[in-house]
Amino acid sequence: MALEKPPTTLKQSISTLADQCVQCGLCLPVCPTYALDGNEAESPRGRIAIAAALARGDAEPTAALRIHLDHCLGCLNCERVCPAHVKYGELLVETRALIGPMAHRPRALLAMLKQPTLLRLATRIGGAVGLARWKARLSARLPADSAWRSALETLPAVADQTPPQAAANAPSDAPVVALFPGCVASVEDAAAEAAATALLRAAGYQVTRLPAFCCGAMDLHGGELQAADRLAERVRETWMASGATQLVTVTPGCLGTLRRALPDVTVTDPITLLAARADRLSFRPLARRVALHVPCTQLNVARNENALQNLLRKVPELEVARIPAPPHCCGAAGSHMLEFPERAARLREGVLGQIAILAPQQVLSSNIGCRLHLTAGMDAEGQRWPAMHPLTLLAQQLEISP
Repeated sequence: MALEKPPTTLKQSISTLADQCVQCGLCLPVCPTYALDGNEAESPRGRIAIAAALARGDAEPTAALRIHLDHCLGCLNCERVCPAHVKYGELLVETRALIGPMAHRPRALLAMLKQPTLLRLATRIGGAVGLARWKARLSARLPADSAWRSALETLPAVADQTPPQAAANAPSDAPVVALFPGCVASVEDAAAEAAATALLRAAGYQVTRLPAFCCGAMDLHGGELQAADRLAERVRETWMASGATQLVTVTPGCLGTLRRALPDVTVTDPITLLAARADRLSFRPLARRVALHVPCTQLNVARNENALQNLLRKVPELEVARIPAPPHCCGAAGSHMLEFPERAARLREGVLGQIAILAPQQVLSSNIGCRLHLTAGMDAEGQRWPAMHPLTLLAQQLEISP
């Protein structure tokens, strides 16, 4: 059943959401784009005013006006500190749906990223021709603001896909967890998916894997509401056939969209479930210093950053240094790094600077987009901090009971 709202309903909803804002300004210090530009229009408060004007018909979505809405990362730092509990994420999604997608939205590239089969084929072809070795020369020939250039720069080298040790299957009466692979993550973060399965089984869960497809996040945040609603319907149909009691994804960037599609289902990060049964897990020592990057969606949607740090502390001799905030966002923000690569690179600089201060041997980040974006920045600066999903490290160190 489609969830599309007509323009009149969208306008009324946007006006109602915008009226909740008391214009206190507490969101400004935590907004990464406001920090980047120092411009009120690039703040949550400014964007709420723009959204309200568009909904009332007091303004038209000209390129000069809508660019401030397009620049928003959707990090939701503002929601976390808002004393009026404004549902900024919902307001942003509905305002973008009202004005429609950007004219220069890289549709062909995004269409490929949303199709795991196409993405896997492209990855295999790239690996066969050694694209990772000469991607820098190829990307240098493209304009600095090209989405394809940004995609090339984030093309990973061949990742370590060594599967973790297999844990024994959970008892037949154990709770069943469905794992949603997603689109990009199902290809580029397959190791983390295998790690999540091994860890959840070791913690006493049965795990079933759903088909790999896009949850609709890129469409939802890009103003393509009809496309997002079609994918939401596919999520619901797939979930109903799973027989599971809970849904998890290794990519926190999918959480908000999955929860929107399944409002009556427990949709969470494997980390939350693992932390609840941490006493069932034990790990081998690892003498290593890691820098922990906490993606915005893990901080503001999953809200389980403490659970993740507690799990990592269970690995003996592992030294975990969390990358401080600010900086507030690495700039990846779903398709933002493709649509606004120069702005995304500026936001990334602050995070890389903090990583350099920590001087780690490895970087951990749970969001595949963030990890690819940060790795591209490391490559550009000649840094060599291998990046990995925290679950992959935990599964590598997991002690399997005989």
